[in-house]
Amino acid sequence: MLIKNQLRRDLLWLKRQARKDRRITLSVLAGVPAAWIRQLSPDDAMPSSPPLLALSLGLVVASVVAWLLSAYLLVRTIRPGRDPVEALRWTSRVSRAKEWAFCSLCAFVAWHLLQFVTALLVR
Repeated sequence: MLIKNQLRRDLLWLKRQARKDRRITLSVLAGVPAAWIRQLSPDDAMPSSPPLLALSLGLVVASVVAWLLSAYLLVRTIRPGRDPVEALRWTSRVSRAKEWAFCSLCAFVAWHLLQFVTALLVR
């Protein structure tokens, strides 16, 4: 009986943590496209050298793919399961969605740093 109560408490803690992670993930998923839209304007010139252009486009594509994967995993977590096994799968999906959302954010930051360093070196 003691083990069963401990497992139930652990599962409840995991669900609470997953709900927090889900809110964090939603915030990151909302912020990354807003940052890209703000940063990418038609007036900005793309890098003139082919390697920098390829690296820049690669980071943009990586960010978009990571964002889409995170959004897909998050959509699959709309309803947590009732049985313990499904609840564990739900928490796992939430944590993977959070990881991919932060990968998307990291690709944006890397792109931003690339643009900053390129601007410093060109001028």
